[in-house]
Amino acid sequence: MGTSVGRGGATNFQQDLANADCIIIEGSNMAECHPVGFQWAMAAKERGAKIFHVDPRFTRTSALASTYVPIRAGTDIAFLGGVINYILSNELDFREYVLAYTNAATIVSEDFRDTEDLDGLFSGYDPDTGVYDPVTWQYQGHEPQAAARDTVIERETASPLQHESHGPGVSWRVDRDETLRHPRCVYQILKRHFARYTPEVVEQACGIPREKFDEVCRAWTENSGRDRTTALVYSVGWTQHSVGAQYIRTGAIIQLLLGNIGRPGGGVLALRGHASIQGSTDIPTLFNLLPGYLPMPVAQLHPTYSDWVTSICHPKQKGFWHHAPAYCASLLKAYWGEAATPDNDFCYGYMPRLTGDHGIYKQVFDMIDGKIKGYFLMGQNPAVGSMNGRAQRLGMANLDWLVVRDLFEIESATWWKNSVEVETGEIVPTECRTEVFFIPAASHVEKEGTFTQTQRLLQWREKALDPPGDARSDLWFFYHLGRIVRQKLAGSTLPRDRAILDLAWDYPTHGPHDEPSADAVLREINGYDVKTGLTLRTFGQLRDDGSTVGGCWIYCGVYADGVNQAARRRPGGEQNYVAPEWGWAWPDNRRILYNRASADPQGRPWSERKAYVWWDGKKGCWDGYDQPDFEKTKPPSYRPGPDAEGVEAIAGDDPFIMLGDGKGWLYASSGLLDGPMPTHYEPPESLVRNPLYGQQANPVRKVYDRPENITHPSPPEPHVGVYPYVFTIARLTEHHTAGGMSRYVEHLAELQPEMFFEVSPELAAERGLTHLDWGHVVTARGVVEGRVLVTDRLTPLPVADRVVHQIWLPYHWGPNGWSRGDSANDLGGMVLDPNVLIQEGKCGTCDVRPGRRPQGRELVTYLNDYRRRAGILESHHTPIITTDTAAESYRQGRPDK
Repeated sequence: MGTSVGRGGATNFQQDLANADCIIIEGSNMAECHPVGFQWAMAAKERGAKIFHVDPRFTRTSALASTYVPIRAGTDIAFLGGVINYILSNELDFREYVLAYTNAATIVSEDFRDTEDLDGLFSGYDPDTGVYDPVTWQYQGHEPQAAARDTVIERETASPLQHESHGPGVSWRVDRDETLRHPRCVYQILKRHFARYTPEVVEQACGIPREKFDEVCRAWTENSGRDRTTALVYSVGWTQHSVGAQYIRTGAIIQLLLGNIGRPGGGVLALRGHASIQGSTDIPTLFNLLPGYLPMPVAQLHPTYSDWVTSICHPKQKGFWHHAPAYCASLLKAYWGEAATPDNDFCYGYMPRLTGDHGIYKQVFDMIDGKIKGYFLMGQNPAVGSMNGRAQRLGMANLDWLVVRDLFEIESATWWKNSVEVETGEIVPTECRTEVFFIPAASHVEKEGTFTQTQRLLQWREKALDPPGDARSDLWFFYHLGRIVRQKLAGSTLPRDRAILDLAWDYPTHGPHDEPSADAVLREINGYDVKTGLTLRTFGQLRDDGSTVGGCWIYCGVYADGVNQAARRRPGGEQNYVAPEWGWAWPDNRRILYNRASADPQGRPWSERKAYVWWDGKKGCWDGYDQPDFEKTKPPSYRPGPDAEGVEAIAGDDPFIMLGDGKGWLYASSGLLDGPMPTHYEPPESLVRNPLYGQQANPVRKVYDRPENITHPSPPEPHVGVYPYVFTIARLTEHHTAGGMSRYVEHLAELQPEMFFEVSPELAAERGLTHLDWGHVVTARGVVEGRVLVTDRLTPLPVADRVVHQIWLPYHWGPNGWSRGDSANDLGGMVLDPNVLIQEGKCGTCDVRPGRRPQGRELVTYLNDYRRRAGILESHHTPIITTDTAAESYRQGRPDK
């Protein structure tokens, strides 16, 4: 997810949590879902740190926190915006840090208009395309740089996710007012923008009592600054929203204002949902990224190699992205080896190009429409684990072939014979056209390789035992699949086949099944010199002339000196507390990103208590406990010349070395599609009118208006009361994601034997629900039954002029395994964040009823009755713009475009 600080904000858990004076955990049940990391929060608490848990449901994390803060799902920006207002209105920001290290003093275009001026919209909105033209958001004098952007294409290809890393095109030469008094400087714009986020508004929007809000604000600010730091922790409870990127932006703004970025005990810490999710974005499974966060080429924008490279390496920018040509050339050399030369642009012509939205949800609808013939599924179970399960299963039912690789026969391999759609007659097993190939896979203990966990730390995993029977590793499967395809094409003279035939696809194998060497793959990922074959020590050694290979530039150094650095396991007692010789962290084994910010502009620690890295004048270099995330010999006094670019343009007091102006961004002039500052919008399905603006929901959210993806009415539309409650979905300790690794294990299935959902005693009384009896939850997409757990862990919240009841459901179940039940993800729809195309999965409206759900065709009739009463029987075309003018137009029967 994009943040203000450029590279995701991920830091070192042990250092940042154990050294924090205060910890804010929001959007995460850390104790239950991330218990290994939570030990460091407990270590901080033992030292006296305060811990706040902000969540719709009281959990084990809440029980161990200093204070639990209940919140209405989907309103975190209103809450965090209130914290920002508290900081700015009371002048509690860490002013010296803010002035030196952020863009607070930068002056913005005089044409910029805020949501305060336009009732919830920023300037540049186009109602016909549903996107913003960001020209007016630019820094003063930089407006022409954004004029050529095609934001429609950017939304379709999730381009802002790419900006998280290589950054938008902003020159480092900007107009600044160091007094912070200019009305158009970022500091003043931020102050005006969040002025309406008062404690009263926070209480009205979020349901958070005033005294709890005040307690959080005081603790966060009192434990931040020169001598103290606060850590902010989040997980998928933040990301899975139609404003998810802006959630994290809001948190990063607070941490920048308080001086908590780049310092021990601070940071914005992203908890991942799996041991190597970080690795899956570094060397990505995402459709729009290449390894090391290089962007996928877009057909309309990057017809040539030069077009692609220069879109990453913007002229007149500061930072290490100026060396992007070396990262790109070395990656293509890793792909096509000897065939990739400067004369043929390193085989850039072979590269796939994005032509639009290739995200998973668009692909599901393309499958339903017969546009996709085949589908590989590995490490996921979308039949029950992805949002809108019915659409997922209908899509898979319209393929020619489906390959599923997993440890067990999961629901994504059996939906054709035992899904809800078979029950209702929507899928007929004897007529289903999809041929399913189930291929057994090796588990993580049955193969070697690396995990890259949430603090960017690579740790080598030895194989503990051989996989059983025909089970094989993913590496084995794809290497040999590629080898066989290449053999079959060996005699081809067709130009289309050259990209496959020219691949550098030769890895050493071992054992009776010719298992490819994961160690050799890691060496290629690290990079090496083509002539000598020697591995590289740092990404600074990568070259743009074809003389180096590098499969992922940020991982360069993990195989330095020919040694697998990820396999290091030196005990912590034998080294300093940063433990730099346990595994290896990208980039260059730096454990806290932007750690130059842990020292003041002169290179001195802000305080001895929080010393981390500092300038040693006698040695003439940066020194400290960690590897400096900065040029080691560049002194704090260095100032670039007027014509400097790239690394040479980084001043000695510019910690944010990957951003075009060298500053941490409180205001994002480029890189996000839904605004330069976070704004509270209601979730796509809501029970209440937006208390801050006439604009109800994110005006540039990605909406798929289809019969398979019906959305519920929200204010100012009629019939909101048909689905009068809010549901939110999360996970349990005892089960893992969609259940493929836990529902088949007897001990775990016994701990959580069947599907259930939680409601408050007040909601149980209102709907006639009985503790431990059956009940079911209803949306326009599906009905889910389970045992009712009546508990005061869910608090009815007074919001606006009503009480909002929230229902909590775990999402681990399906019809297979020892523990079986309905999938909570059948309830959700597909409305996406425009920046990263992630779903609104944590908040929707619903109804709840006692008893078991209807079966067979009666289920379809039951759903249609709800849809009819809500006025959405066939589909629902959500009004995107709902300002006061648009709302009145809607009420009069003239919906906006």
